[in-house]
Amino acid sequence: MRIGLLTYHFSDNYGALFQAFGLRQWFIDRGHDAEFINYHPSYVEEGGPLDRPWKPSLWRKNATIAYMWASHIQRNLLGDRAQKRGFEAFRRTYLGATGRRLKTAEDLGSVVGRYDLLVCGSDQIWNPSIQRGLDPVYFLAISGSGDVRKIAYAPSFGRTSIESEHLGELHALASQLDGISVREETGLGILADAGISPERVHVVPDPTILLGNFDMLARKKAPSDEVVFCYALRTDEVIRDVAGRVAAKLELPLVSARSSRQRWSDIGEGISPTPVEWLQSLANSAFVVSNSFHGVALSVIHRKPFIAVKLPGKRAGMNARVENLLDQVGLSWRMVDADDADNAAKLVDMQIDWDAVGSKLTDLRSTGELFLQSQSVTVAPR
Repeated sequence: MRIGLLTYHFSDNYGALFQAFGLRQWFIDRGHDAEFINYHPSYVEEGGPLDRPWKPSLWRKNATIAYMWASHIQRNLLGDRAQKRGFEAFRRTYLGATGRRLKTAEDLGSVVGRYDLLVCGSDQIWNPSIQRGLDPVYFLAISGSGDVRKIAYAPSFGRTSIESEHLGELHALASQLDGISVREETGLGILADAGISPERVHVVPDPTILLGNFDMLARKKAPSDEVVFCYALRTDEVIRDVAGRVAAKLELPLVSARSSRQRWSDIGEGISPTPVEWLQSLANSAFVVSNSFHGVALSVIHRKPFIAVKLPGKRAGMNARVENLLDQVGLSWRMVDADDADNAAKLVDMQIDWDAVGSKLTDLRSTGELFLQSQSVTVAPR
């Protein structure tokens, strides 16, 4: 089959790139011709155009857009250029993402008809943004797609609920999909609130779990230094304290990978790795501390001792993604928040039954494959 993929493959974010790699590589390993449709709308990272700035009622939306403009300009002018080149090289080499950037739904009309199957997912492509709301493209509502089969594989809303104003549109967009799956149980509930029958929706694992093997990227020729590897997203609250306690307990250096949007000082020794170097650092570390979904997911895949740190305050709704994964693999006890950060050091000494976890991962992987098989996708390896 020739398969067109739509996700956040363009983001300078480690997790976004590895979930994209996982989905495409899974299809390729089974003999399919899978490629990313290079849809990269300006609103996702650059804010997009202002919306009637003269209207006081839209001040919050336009303030968000202006902030995103400023942040984008700052990253381009002051960001780590070597790191950015590393992201771009990964997209070319490992995602095969080339060609003209497509910024609007109209740009896609001339390309979507050549595919046998369109797949949207994974990542937070169904999370309504303040500047755009829901994007029909990420529900494959694209003019010109004709009779092409359309399915959603493991998209995430990124939170436990969405505003009621989006539910009607969500119902209309999701209803036209030939096959629907989501990454979290909470997504099942959101779709039910929008009037989509739970019988139509499958809960499937993230593409990193579906692929399950990143040895082709994670293998490192030289032995790594024994370090505690920290990966923080969105905030350094709580995770800074937890990572410090773990490093002190293990008497090991603490290394943290910088995010392209980092607004805090480094946690331990800061590094700016390329995506492959980031994965190698995680896979070859002695211990991982992360508040990122993919930081945790890839720790589980690589059987690395880890602690998952909950995001605090107004970001707490995003914890559902990690909580759902850890519950599925029987590792909920590896998650800490501000109230039990003192217990982080105790978790260092508590062993993980990786064989039991591996069995649960196999079951999860089978769930994803069964869904794809039900959508006429060949799942047997070549």
